[in-house]
Amino acid sequence: MARHAVAAAWLAVAVRAATDVPLATFDGAAASSFEFKELNDPVMGGQSHGTWHVDQQQKLGIFDGEVLDVPSLKAPGFIKAAADGHFPDASATAHGGLVLKLRSSTPNYEGFRVSFASGTSSPSYACAGGGSIPLSRGCFKAKFQVPSAGNSSFAEVLLPWSAFSDKWSPATGEQTSTCAEDPSVCVSASTLSKIRRVELWAEGALGKVHLEVKSIVARPDQLALGGVPSQYDGCGKPVQRKLRYNVSSRKEPTVPVPVDPSESLAEAVCCDTRTKVYAEPQFLYQAPDIALFKSLEGVTTFYDSVCGLPLFKAPVNRSMADFKADTDEHGWPSFRKEEVFSEHVKVDKDGFVYSSCGTHLGSYLPDAAGPRYCMDLSCIAGNPVDFVV
Repeated sequence: MARHAVAAAWLAVAVRAATDVPLATFDGAAASSFEFKELNDPVMGGQSHGTWHVDQQQKLGIFDGEVLDVPSLKAPGFIKAAADGHFPDASATAHGGLVLKLRSSTPNYEGFRVSFASGTSSPSYACAGGGSIPLSRGCFKAKFQVPSAGNSSFAEVLLPWSAFSDKWSPATGEQTSTCAEDPSVCVSASTLSKIRRVELWAEGALGKVHLEVKSIVARPDQLALGGVPSQYDGCGKPVQRKLRYNVSSRKEPTVPVPVDPSESLAEAVCCDTRTKVYAEPQFLYQAPDIALFKSLEGVTTFYDSVCGLPLFKAPVNRSMADFKADTDEHGWPSFRKEEVFSEHVKVDKDGFVYSSCGTHLGSYLPDAAGPRYCMDLSCIAGNPVDFVV
């Protein structure tokens, strides 16, 4: 009990110490008030158009407009709102990310992006070139999606710094090198200490745009960033921080639907209701840095990745080779009836499998051999309740 009390006290202190760094607000605060100006696509014949203004009463910035094709290119142009200045030092947030507090009546628009310039002598030039032309490095850009929370509700969009890159296409806005692929494009503490320009974009996708921005802040760490937005969180509790089988190394939500970039794979697959009908990548358990079956010896119990309850144990009434063959045939860990902790594992009317804690585990897919539970390793890689701190 003492160990848990000390851990809880330490966590409380850490969270209190992890304060946001406001970069841009519209409430008149001296350190974070900057003048944003709207810019339309300058390409000859570009027809995209927009406006930016500050609602003084509501204390928010409003970005309106429409992205249209550039006739000569037959491709979408862009609009953006940009502010220049000496922004607050955000170097203490290097292990965290950017948080946009906003709402939109066009949440389905697919071309929202945010960028910031640092370490460049010409921020506007860098944010026009995206590293594709000489001396245009230093403008870091990331794409984001606005949650469909209703026109009256503000939501937080969470972007880890690892989602940004200063190499991207000025034609589409898409990154040409990601931080995961090339460390030289990643955001660093030094980068965050000298931000000189912040931009909001609608780019690379046709459509009308309406965005209301309450604040743009840097947040210190992934714990403070949180994971799944509350309106999509089916778990209600955070995923354990140190999952077994090296599953926690999967920091990015590699799922085929838009989710928050700050989510880990486990958060996206096990807790985000937007991914209900999808799964983790097939054969994830065979990845060289996971290699599930190399780490299994004898009968192994698999625990809920959120609450730590026992869910499955395998192999039971069959050999390890049979368990592996069953799993290899389908591409996800596959369990039979005798291997289920039935008091903690439930199947809904559509065949989706959940734990008694509410964690989405996978699908119930019986075959010729009988009942079969086809599970996402990400969701059954937890530690037992007694070992969760």
